[in-house]
Amino acid sequence: MAKSENDFEELMQKLEDITGKLETDKLSLDESVKLFEEGMKISKECNEKLEDAEKRITMLIRTNDEIKEENFVPEG
Repeated sequence: MAKSENDFEELMQKLEDITGKLETDKLSLDESVKLFEEGMKISKECNEKLEDAEKRITMLIRTNDEIKEENFVPEG
């Protein structure tokens, strides 16, 4: 993972912070919309990280009616 990328835990903390602000702070409509948009972007990134992790952990591959487990190795 590149240093410029946030890890999953950091992203989740940012998402919690945004949620807290939206729930408790008295924000203008513009501020609320901006925070909501940021939260949606973070949520999408978290989902992508979870999907990537799931793929890396294990892949089931069917070969000649036999199922074997292999670690996922991303291309590129």
